[in-house]
Amino acid sequence: MQYKSQAVAMPYFIAAIGLFVGQIIFGLILGLQYVVGDFLFPEIPFNVARMVHTNLLIVWLLFGFMGAAYYLIPEETETELFSPKLALAMFWIFLVAGALTIVGYLLVPYSTLASMTGNDILATMGREFLEQPLLTKIGIVIVALAFLFNITMTVLKGRKTVISIVLLLGLWGLAIFFLFSFYNPVNLVRDKFYWWWVVHLWVEGVWELIMAAMLAFVLIKVTGVDREVIEKWLYVIITLALVTGIIGTGHHYFWIGTPEYWQWWGSIFSALEPIPFFAMTVFAFNMVNRRRREHPNKAAVLWALGTGVMAFLGAGVWGFLHTLAPVNYFTHGSQITAAHGHMAFYGAYVMVVITMISYAMPILRGRAANSTKAQVLEMWAFWLMTIAMVFITLFLTAAGILQVWLQRVSDTPMSFMATQDQLMLFYWMREWAGVMFFIGLLAYLASFFVKGDAKGVVHG
Repeated sequence: MQYKSQAVAMPYFIAAIGLFVGQIIFGLILGLQYVVGDFLFPEIPFNVARMVHTNLLIVWLLFGFMGAAYYLIPEETETELFSPKLALAMFWIFLVAGALTIVGYLLVPYSTLASMTGNDILATMGREFLEQPLLTKIGIVIVALAFLFNITMTVLKGRKTVISIVLLLGLWGLAIFFLFSFYNPVNLVRDKFYWWWVVHLWVEGVWELIMAAMLAFVLIKVTGVDREVIEKWLYVIITLALVTGIIGTGHHYFWIGTPEYWQWWGSIFSALEPIPFFAMTVFAFNMVNRRRREHPNKAAVLWALGTGVMAFLGAGVWGFLHTLAPVNYFTHGSQITAAHGHMAFYGAYVMVVITMISYAMPILRGRAANSTKAQVLEMWAFWLMTIAMVFITLFLTAAGILQVWLQRVSDTPMSFMATQDQLMLFYWMREWAGVMFFIGLLAYLASFFVKGDAKGVVHG
């Protein structure tokens, strides 16, 4: 059954995809700046392009999470959303605030932007991934609180399910840990210690709960497997994710001035972090193999399976490659970190949001699934983007291994910039893989406009 208030998810999904396109364009600009140093300089300096690339990633994923929650929660709770009007109002506030922030990055020098937006009142700017001006951060908190109020009230008045409770826990965790972005102590060690409470505990903690809940919801819908079976898996996955993810924060505490015991705690629990992702992969394939019905939306099933596999490879395997302290001693801050970051974000969060959009969008447009033509194009987009991301990761890994050898392990270590010159081939290959990814993304966009016989019409 469809609920009228689920329609508020659509603008969130459209904005998410639009911002995703922007993120990839800036990724391509950055890739070119690695090999053509003065590309678009001084109009878009490297540090500004990097800020825009990473900030767009975070903002569009948040739009995706919110849209997914607004679609998923009414169906799970079997009741209309508490306030669709509040959801739409927050959508516009978040979109305008996000757009103005990006425009500010591009048009105003960062130090000027800081003085214009009250950074002298409470200094929160200038930190990687948390570059947002104070006003934007406050806006994010207001939007998040209004969103959580809306979702929580809907859950309280409706049916309680494991999926909605896990999603709620993840979303509340996301909002609570973001508050540490306002804490910017003068002591650099303490600053980094708590900085990871946002950056790590988001992506390797509470976001994993959001991801697991969304994946479980889609798998219930497309496979028809009993809810009880999927819920048992969900309990196991979120327990593993929280235990390994929270203490696994220690793998960021190896070399920042924290006590030595973090090298043990960080190494041991980080080594266990691939387990929840492996469990998620097994879970997805297991549910699809046990399916009781053939859902017409084959593309959504493909994205769901891809999420499990790519999250395990990117977050699990590539995370494990350099997470043990004796290895990390040589590899931290190298291109190996970038390889892990790209594949982990794509595999875990980009793909799960696209899974949700792929499943929900046709229904929001009045049909159970897109036409066969549209789905074939969407599957092409899946394979182009996923294979491109695998190549990006492999090229960055090769660059990282060579970088570590030339700069840190060799008997005659080279300087940073001399080493970078030796990596140019890999950077060019990474850029071409990025172009392939962008072509895949354009194919994904085009799939929304392909006409054909819709697979079933949703009534409700």
